[in-house]
Amino acid sequence: MTWRICAVAVTVALAAAPLARAELQLAACDPGTKIDGSTAADARKKIEKAGYRNVTDLRKGCDNAWHGKAEKEGQSVNVVLTPPPEGLVLEEGE
Repeated sequence: MTWRICAVAVTVALAAAPLARAELQLAACDPGTKIDGSTAADARKKIEKAGYRNVTDLRKGCDNAWHGKAEKEGQSVNVVLTPPPEGLVLEEGE
């Protein structure tokens, strides 16, 4: 019986982990920050349209910019998609 309780506890903890990470990410933002509704899939499409391939590790900052890794011309680079209305795809550091 005890192993069943442990199994349930582990399952609940694993299910709650993504929620906890999302709350931590939002907690790092200022209280008045408005996060827009763009998705990682939206960002990936825009970054690929700008000529990048193998877009990975996309994450959204409090400034609504998407940050990730990609390849361009055979080189691995860090990219950022700025928030609308501009929506520019830039290599980090530009």
